[in-house]
Amino acid sequence: MKTIMLVDDSATLLLSVSSILGKAGYKVEKAASAEEGLRKFATRLPVDLLITDLNMPGMNGIEFIKEVRKLAPYRFMPILFQTTESQQAKRMEAKAAGASGWLVKPVTATDLLNTIKLVMR
Repeated sequence: MKTIMLVDDSATLLLSVSSILGKAGYKVEKAASAEEGLRKFATRLPVDLLITDLNMPGMNGIEFIKEVRKLAPYRFMPILFQTTESQQAKRMEAKAAGASGWLVKPVTATDLLNTIKLVMR
């Protein structure tokens, strides 16, 4: 079973997305902040995909994925951004930091699962 880590400061989003992923057969790890996500990654938690928000209090999503990419086990793990931002400049910045893909909220369950299948071959 593949494990997906969800990092978002929205409790509602964590619940709804983890429900979609759980029903699709994925194991879900959740963190309500980038800092909490990093603490989980520091334990060498087996994660196949990271889905993170861009705009979070404290460390933002771009800073977060730069930190995750420094950790050897996660250097090549696919990372998806899920955000309300749709600006090209932000996408380029995220890609440069190591993001594999971008989802603009609100994301339908179908789009979410199709995108996950694409990046997690």
